Amino acid sequence: MSQYRWLVNRPQTPAGWLVLGFGVLVSILVLMWSAKGAELSWAELLSGLPQIADFIGRTIPPDIDILPRLFAPAMETIQIAVWGTLFGVLFAVPLSFLAARNLKMPWVLYQGTRQLFNLIRSINELILALIFVSAVGLGPFPGVLALALHGIGMLGKFFAESIEEIDQGPIEALEATGASALQVIVFGVMPQVITAWIAVILYRFEVNLRSATVLGMVGAGGLGFELLSSLKLFKYPEAATCIIVIAVMVIAADAVSSRLRRAIQNG
Repeated sequence: MSQYRWLVNRPQTPAGWLVLGFGVLVSILVLMWSAKGAELSWAELLSGLPQIADFIGRTIPPDIDILPRLFAPAMETIQIAVWGTLFGVLFAVPLSFLAARNLKMPWVLYQGTRQLFNLIRSINELILALIFVSAVGLGPFPGVLALALHGIGMLGKFFAESIEEIDQGPIEALEATGASALQVIVFGVMPQVITAWIAVILYRFEVNLRSATVLGMVGAGGLGFELLSSLKLFKYPEAATCIIVIAVMVIAADAVSSRLRRAIQNG
């Protein structure tokens, strides 16, 4: 066994092995408890496979004649994702500095911002979209607001954690020279986190693009609205075309963002 490298230290005493065994047992019991609560049933899944096959059969072949009609909703979905991401970044960046422990912000601001991020992240985008639809009406704007608000919680957390992982040397050097808080952030923090932030922003855009297609189902515009309409009218070939267009958009966004991330990493 000496030739294998373990990711964690193995117990060295009988008591340690006992604690490890107890932890494994507890984990198994928790999994069994959660499986019972989630009503996991492979038998029901197998019995439902014919219905799944029937649904897929109704979508074949996709109705490609509606592709011209889907162009505008597809562009609307991209626009929702772009502005939802942009607004989320604009608000998450300044808040992330308040939520970084190593920047020594006042305790009230630090804890308040952290809990604000937790609260925002706990609310699903669909719920936020329903709230904004009731506030500003149907259309893409409530989708933008929902993605932006949820993005503040997610991006703010990632940004703050990136700040907490930076090298404190440059910050301490700047503070020793009497630099202001703004100068410390601009010259000590930003150069160390900007690459990681850009990668996170690109990933968030991919997530928002997928989410924007779902938000359309609650009246927030985009391809989701077309997909829901097709399903309600039992036009399954049209629904299949909508799903294909959504998949192509997500794959394209992933390919572009991957190339951008590699370019950033390579300087």
